[in-house]
Amino acid sequence: MIRKWLGVSVLAVIALVLLNTSGCARDQKLEAVTVSPSSFTYFNPAVPGATQTPIPLTAYGSYIHPPETKIITSQVTWASDNAAVADVSDAGQLTAGTVCGIANISATAYTSGNTNGNVIIGTMTTTVEGPASEGCPQSTATHNLSVNLTNPTDGTITSAPSGINCGTTNTTCSFAFPASSTVALTAAPGSGRSFVAWGPQCDTGSGGTSLTCNVTMNSDVVVTAQFN
Repeated sequence: MIRKWLGVSVLAVIALVLLNTSGCARDQKLEAVTVSPSSFTYFNPAVPGATQTPIPLTAYGSYIHPPETKIITSQVTWASDNAAVADVSDAGQLTAGTVCGIANISATAYTSGNTNGNVIIGTMTTTVEGPASEGCPQSTATHNLSVNLTNPTDGTITSAPSGINCGTTNTTCSFAFPASSTVALTAAPGSGRSFVAWGPQCDTGSGGTSLTCNVTMNSDVVVTAQFN
């Protein structure tokens, strides 16, 4: 009799645990949606009719009861607030539009399943760059250009656009320029002095014993220059 009672009690406890667990699972609520990547930049608008390789976006849902973070890419509703700049498919595949600008991509879900509860929205930003003359966004990325001078009291090195003014009593020998931009360095020997040469970092058509050195800022660059 005691064994039978213990068996019934154990079964009751197991049933209670399962009931509580399933109840907690049913009450699991979505608290937040985040999108990865949080931002993306296209350096040019898409060519009309050209085939693109989409950028896959991932939506993550943060839940409570119990706490959990999981991928919900296929469960959210994807949308773009400016499809001419960038669009997104129902599966979260991002593509560039044919005009430049900024588009906000949203991933929408509900706290308690499909169309139930409060609306939860996660977002990411897509920038499509283009010519400044057309009012397009410009890259904010920069690379550092540094000038190493031998005999720095014998002349100066200046840059166009401005930023570097290095030599004699001037000490600005390093400056951050926009990525992909071209910087022209100019050597000016002091009185009775001469310019000897640039190092090998200059672009074709400049450098050597020329007074100019053109550098394309695709990475951090260190330029050497020698006066005599």
